[in-house]
Amino acid sequence: MADIIQLLPDAIANQIAAGEVVQRPASVVKEMLENAVDAGSTVVRLILKDAGRTLIQVIDNGCGMSPTDARMCFERHATSKIRSSEDLFAIRTMGFRGEALASIAAVAQVELRTRLHAEELGTRIVIEDSRVKTQEPCQTAGGTSIAVKNLFYNVPARRNFLKSDAVELRNIQDEFQRVAIANPDIQFVVHHNDAELYHLTPGNLRQRITGVFGTQSNKRLVPLSEETDAAKISGFIGKPEFAKKSRGEQLFFVNNRFIRSSYLNHAVMAAYEDLLSKENFPLYVIFIQIDPSRVDVNVHPTKQEVKFEDERLVYNYIRVAVRHALGKYGIMPSLDFEQEQIFSMPDGVPGLSSVSPGLNSPSLGSTGAYQEDFRRREEVGRTGKLEFWETLYGESPGEEPKEGEANSGQIIIQSNWSTEASLDDTSESFSKIHKAPVQLQATYILSQIKSGFILVDQQAAHERILYERYLNMLQESGGVVQRLLFPKTLQLPMQDSVLLRSILSEINILGFDIQEFGGDTFVIHGLPAELEGKHDERKLLEELIEQYRNGLDFELNISKNLARSMARSASVRRGQVLSELEMQDIIDRLFACAIPYQSPFGRKSFITYTLEDLDKQFSK
Repeated sequence: MADIIQLLPDAIANQIAAGEVVQRPASVVKEMLENAVDAGSTVVRLILKDAGRTLIQVIDNGCGMSPTDARMCFERHATSKIRSSEDLFAIRTMGFRGEALASIAAVAQVELRTRLHAEELGTRIVIEDSRVKTQEPCQTAGGTSIAVKNLFYNVPARRNFLKSDAVELRNIQDEFQRVAIANPDIQFVVHHNDAELYHLTPGNLRQRITGVFGTQSNKRLVPLSEETDAAKISGFIGKPEFAKKSRGEQLFFVNNRFIRSSYLNHAVMAAYEDLLSKENFPLYVIFIQIDPSRVDVNVHPTKQEVKFEDERLVYNYIRVAVRHALGKYGIMPSLDFEQEQIFSMPDGVPGLSSVSPGLNSPSLGSTGAYQEDFRRREEVGRTGKLEFWETLYGESPGEEPKEGEANSGQIIIQSNWSTEASLDDTSESFSKIHKAPVQLQATYILSQIKSGFILVDQQAAHERILYERYLNMLQESGGVVQRLLFPKTLQLPMQDSVLLRSILSEINILGFDIQEFGGDTFVIHGLPAELEGKHDERKLLEELIEQYRNGLDFELNISKNLARSMARSASVRRGQVLSELEMQDIIDRLFACAIPYQSPFGRKSFITYTLEDLDKQFSK
């Protein structure tokens, strides 16, 4: 049998390696920025076109390269960072594997210009598909400029898998932010399609964080500093009241290298226990300085996974450091001794109190206007989904109770069953009283149906209602704007302002009136009429932008993504107490929706229980 095993050509081997190192434009940005940092640069400029598809260029004023080094840097496993295997356990530079430039050159058209500061002429190299096309002397500034053009031009399948420009740009910004925060003493400038996105001047860590995440983040930061014989932990954590619904602003750095670690993230969240609900995530930027011999960074080609010699020790250090910072600056959980009142109790029953369930929901309106709106929507529910209601309830949702039938929605709980009335005498009345919906744990709505009962997730149901409403606004008409008496300004982080600018016209269709004010500042002139006075304008828009950014990965069109985001931002929340009218209105409008069964985020809106299901539970 003939020999069939052979060495792969360098071009093919480089393309295989590129599959691990160069996954998207953000991967190229990360590798090139880290090389600029390792070169001792004080000024780094990043230029992008079409979210990196057409051009990614990094210009630095670092040490530069000789003609020989400029040619060698594109060879596989060619590096200036290590010389022996022992050096792997003393790494303090960002790069060391010698794979990045070789991998990039295998899937893009690359032009390199570099010059040592002591030399008069530099070197220009043009390389495509791992093949050097041109190498010649040139005039260039001291330092290095690398331009990566037409990424994946020779790997069309990989290029087709790239997501939209908005998604790719967001990933580039994430990688840029990590490098910029880790090096606050370096000036960074970023341009995208001739527009300046970032201009970060040298400063301390706090200044760099506010420059990246926005000036409003300054008031949210709590300093963190602990030092032991094994490690030094420093940085900033966020105040609990400013926690967000996503993990975007959570960064770990080990010896100034960004890492991902769910284990260490658990340590931070454990320190925040009792201060945050499960769906909220705090900001943190934590630096861990540790002896390089006690951590292995050579775990994955992206170098974002590490192994500690004693991971449990680092876990405990971080948890204690965060707890100390929260305690030192007086951030303690507030104690609420008021008992949550959910049910309405009748007066005069021994041992029970009577409370009113009529709480004005910030998203459903005040009681007076609400009742009029409820009567109007009630008719829509009858005509729109009457057959569904008749199947479910055996009656239409707005049917008036018969004469003498109770409709107070009150739940009577007796402390002693030995009353004058027998159970048989009260069973019919008890059943009729329970026709009204009941709220459970300020989270679920229980409503009786003819076959048993349904349990509605109030937030998921309201998200479905609002999603279909906002989607209809975007597709057919606009919302009603309620002008603010005094316009309010909103300053956003750079990445958020770029995103808001791209969807501003669609947001205004929903009933907002927001105008650009220049730079990263916007002016809010009005809100949707149903939200005015019931939401903090800044917080509402920040949540809306955050939800929209999180939805970009799903590749939804702008209308669907924005409708989902607005529904999540404006919906009632778990833990929000609702009145009987508000609960009934959610049920009515949910079953008038085109798809009432789940929220736009895939969560079930309601579940049903039959009497047979209940009988089975009592049969054993």
